[in-house]
Amino acid sequence: MKLFEKITNPREIRRKLGLNQQEFWSRIGVTQSGGSRYESGRNMPKPVRELLRLVHVEQIDLSKVRREDFEIVEYLKETHPDLYKSLRKAVRAKMETQESGVEALLG
Repeated sequence: MKLFEKITNPREIRRKLGLNQQEFWSRIGVTQSGGSRYESGRNMPKPVRELLRLVHVEQIDLSKVRREDFEIVEYLKETHPDLYKSLRKAVRAKMETQESGVEALLG
């Protein structure tokens, strides 16, 4: 799934994950009633859609992400580009394996 790609059915994602609306939407800072409106077809803003993708599709725990992590990545790219490329390749291979599992989950 690409950055800001249209998520057409958040209800389907939520149900496949086995979460109720409160559990699903609160993880990205949306109220249950707001999430219900999105599930009923109301247009979801890009930031909400991206948070949904990161948390529920990519399975990223946002509570563990820090600004320092991004600074380290930038430093590594600038000072050790070969190492960065090698690590990126290894992570992508790992992600492809995980995506196969998520795709099986989401059908």
